[in-house]
Amino acid sequence: MPTKFDPKIHHRRSIRLPGYDYSSTGAYFVTIVTWQRDCLFGDVVNGEMVLNDLGQIADDCWHAIPEHFPNVELGAYIIMPNHAHGIIVIQAEELRNEVGAQHCCAPTTPATNENLHKINVKPGSLGAIVRSFKSAVSYRINKEHNATGIWQRNYHEHIIRNDREMGNIWRYIEANPVNWPDDEENPRNIKR
Repeated sequence: MPTKFDPKIHHRRSIRLPGYDYSSTGAYFVTIVTWQRDCLFGDVVNGEMVLNDLGQIADDCWHAIPEHFPNVELGAYIIMPNHAHGIIVIQAEELRNEVGAQHCCAPTTPATNENLHKINVKPGSLGAIVRSFKSAVSYRINKEHNATGIWQRNYHEHIIRNDREMGNIWRYIEANPVNWPDDEENPRNIKR
């Protein structure tokens, strides 16, 4: 018999930076992993990612993010066999058409704690963007291929604080297929 929900026992610890406003202007590096690290999206062949039908759906949904979030620009990204890496840049509406390096890095001061304990995801935040992407991919794969259980719960993120970090992460993402044999997400490298 299932036990009744008890927030003291069943509390999920957040892996986000406490007090940080993830809807604020800035650049974020995200990694989203498939359920049980199953290789659903294709294969790496000769150091290049070859997407299958499910991978193409994930790719299409990634490209569609700015259609649903007009204040978002996408940086480097890659759909890998069992995960996706990408840079998401959230800009304030008034800054969307301006150019400047200061708009591609996250602020270093955390936001207030006013939304820290809310259960709902703040509209326009990184969490809302990732949730929308994951939901769109899951919906289309279920509809077109009758498959479920696409993603692990949650996602990993890193706040990009300066241009040097941006460059390093950009190169990491682009080199991901070449480095697949040694990637920690590669099922061959996971110790169970």
